[in-house]
Amino acid sequence: MHPGFRSLAMGLLVAQGAAAVAQPTPARDEFFWLGEMNKASAVINADEGLLDKAMAPRLAVGIARVLADGNQPGGKRPSSVITFEPLMIQAAGSEVTLLHAGRSSQDMHATYRAAILREDLLKLAEQLNKTSSALVGMAGRHAKTIVPNYTNGVAAQPNSLGHYLLGHAAGLERDAQRIREAYSRIDRSPMGTTVLNGSSWPLNRTRMADYLGFATTVDNAYDAAQISSTEHPVEVGAIVTSISLHAGSFVEDIMTQYAAPRPWMLLAEGGGNTYVSSAMPQKHNPGLLNSTRRDASTAISLALGPLIRAHNITPGMADAKEVRDNSAMVRSAVAVLQNWERILQALVINPQRALEELNSDWTASQELADVLMRKYKLPFRVGHHFAAEVVEYAKAHDIKPLDFPYAQARRIYRESVKEGATAGELPMSEREFRSTLDPVSIVNNRATAGGPQPAEMDRMLGSAQRRLAEQDDWVKARRTRINASLSRLDADFDKLLQAGAR
Repeated sequence: MHPGFRSLAMGLLVAQGAAAVAQPTPARDEFFWLGEMNKASAVINADEGLLDKAMAPRLAVGIARVLADGNQPGGKRPSSVITFEPLMIQAAGSEVTLLHAGRSSQDMHATYRAAILREDLLKLAEQLNKTSSALVGMAGRHAKTIVPNYTNGVAAQPNSLGHYLLGHAAGLERDAQRIREAYSRIDRSPMGTTVLNGSSWPLNRTRMADYLGFATTVDNAYDAAQISSTEHPVEVGAIVTSISLHAGSFVEDIMTQYAAPRPWMLLAEGGGNTYVSSAMPQKHNPGLLNSTRRDASTAISLALGPLIRAHNITPGMADAKEVRDNSAMVRSAVAVLQNWERILQALVINPQRALEELNSDWTASQELADVLMRKYKLPFRVGHHFAAEVVEYAKAHDIKPLDFPYAQARRIYRESVKEGATAGELPMSEREFRSTLDPVSIVNNRATAGGPQPAEMDRMLGSAQRRLAEQDDWVKARRTRINASLSRLDADFDKLLQAGAR
């Protein structure tokens, strides 16, 4: 080898060692992954007789030079094979293009798109877990906080706030499942498929996949860059949409409290959570809720992009594949989740006010019909009619549930239930009647699996916490495998550089 290349190789080895200690890790962008593919091609092809072993160290020095230059502040970091290759030719001569045997920008670009989207999904999974952890943690703290829940925008039934929050956490858990499932389809290497049907070069696709941290290869060479590469961002867009819908639903539920004169749930003042109206000093607008809802809408808009761009194009077109657009789409979902986490940290709950609201309305009325059917075999619709008559009388006379006269309940029952074994007299004692209208008793006496009663809350909280731990382990395991694979590649590539330095 020419002495100049030996000197350059030695210098690059020293520089790489110093960089590992003194400088941050280079961004894993398109340039980074093009470099990893070239490093892996040099190592694998030299080992397997597809590249002259005597030439490989010199080509490795050229690759290392390009990467070192690109990692400098303001260095060139081209994002395509066509613009990356001239830098390698400049650094190592035209013979460096021998590395391109059996390769194409089609499979190389498909590979870095999969690698980058894979990393984006891990970032999304991490933030999803943080937001879900905040939900589950708050659910544990408010397992016994009884609040109104709403359907069709109207107060419907009393519930545990913790149970309500676990319901939202369950939605995010399905999003976590979707991430894991999508990741398994994206975590497959297209490298070595060339354009669409492979190559006459017997490339070791499995070893390439392993060096780049992929779990396996895309099996069908046509699928690799022509079909699945377009499909991936569309699938991820569906996940972004689901997360954003969940966030928007949660935000809107809180927003209803801001229309009430005396809310039981608000954002803590300050810290960018709220802002004062410019004209009406009594108004404290929920800025954080507004911006999170807006960002969720933006994320959905971005998530529709790959679907629209992928529609009605021939296989292999790049319309839906752009890294910039697809990474921006995922980042938008990460931002929504970060704001959702901020909302959870900023929520101020007033349990006394929530109970007051429950006891000022008739959200407990269904329980009258349920108890009369369960304990006294009264047909539900008959019991429902009795409960509706009680509510109608109460509203006409401005009577709250816990203040309703037992004598009036007996009168209404006699007048509305005139058939069957329980006709005539209300079978409930006054004590049972009042307990049936107590929101706390209603929640604690639920018997259905998945309900808010203490035993089920303990079970569901434990299950949610285990799933969060498993998701955290899943993310860490994927990162560990990718990092270990790239470290092995670095070690084997360094051997070529060391050969160039001898």
